[in-house]
Amino acid sequence: MVAPVPMKANGSKVLKGPERVATLLFAMGKPAAGKILKHFSEEEIRLVTKSAAQLGPVSPTQIEQLVEEFASNFTDGADLIGGASHIEKLLTGILSPEQIASIMSEVVGNANRSIWERISTVSESAIASYLMKEHPQTAALILSKVKPSCAAKVMAQLPQPLRNNLMRRMLSMKPIVDETMKNIEKTLHEDFMANFSKNAGADTHAKIADIINKMERDHMEDVLTNLSTVRPKSAEILRGLLFTFDDIVKLTPKDRTTLFDQVPPDRVVLALKGTNDEFRKVVLSALSSRVRRMIEHELNSKEPSSHRDIAEARRTITDLALEMAGRGEIVINSETEDEAYF
Repeated sequence: MVAPVPMKANGSKVLKGPERVATLLFAMGKPAAGKILKHFSEEEIRLVTKSAAQLGPVSPTQIEQLVEEFASNFTDGADLIGGASHIEKLLTGILSPEQIASIMSEVVGNANRSIWERISTVSESAIASYLMKEHPQTAALILSKVKPSCAAKVMAQLPQPLRNNLMRRMLSMKPIVDETMKNIEKTLHEDFMANFSKNAGADTHAKIADIINKMERDHMEDVLTNLSTVRPKSAEILRGLLFTFDDIVKLTPKDRTTLFDQVPPDRVVLALKGTNDEFRKVVLSALSSRVRRMIEHELNSKEPSSHRDIAEARRTITDLALEMAGRGEIVINSETEDEAYF
């Protein structure tokens, strides 16, 4: 439960340290405030910015009191409404665009991220299971609020009768009273809190996996072996997220074809050098007859290539696969019959 904002007897908000600073900066205007802000450290600016973004209305009386406390010469107070947009304008021209972006992303960040955006990051199967236990009207409301891409994936997980029922309800959805909507959002936040935490952890593993994916094979194995001794569960999760050149055989035939359609033949030749016959057979099956014959001819020529060039070619193909998977063009680490050759 959110604690109530402290109020004075006259109903005005009690301003604390950073809020008082933010109020004075707004009252000064950009030119004067800019000169002062240049003397602030980045951490101090972040602190003041966070307070300014949530400042809200400040009465003329409060401004006059602040001016007196700081022995200033202000005589006329003005109503102020602090907000993220105001502080961003104030910082423009004082800090670099990169610094402003970094500070504002932290200030606005999750505060502007609605419950619906957060639910849209939960797996569709988890949302579908949740909705099947809810009243159809509630389920329809939730699907109408999440991202369309999320709603479509969830719909695919639902039984056809329920799916059709929810679609009809969504089409006839009427506006919801604000208080009712707030209660629904609060309940959803509580119900999905575990999923939000789980997704935050999943994001961390995904980022680490992306780093490990770009390491040399021996470095990759060394890191995973070390992690297995201290954090075995994390190591197991990371292994499931990794994708190496050897994992190309785990792609579906269709996805392999989609991938190698984007790879120049000379890059394929380099990448396949040093691989065994079965691996080559799987990769070459994804190519057109003409390209396959050309690559087979190059491989049979036995022309030597440096280990570095081969490793670079394989890394290029692996990175491309990860990029395409990120765009939803292919699915990596899928289970296929081709794994049997191992």
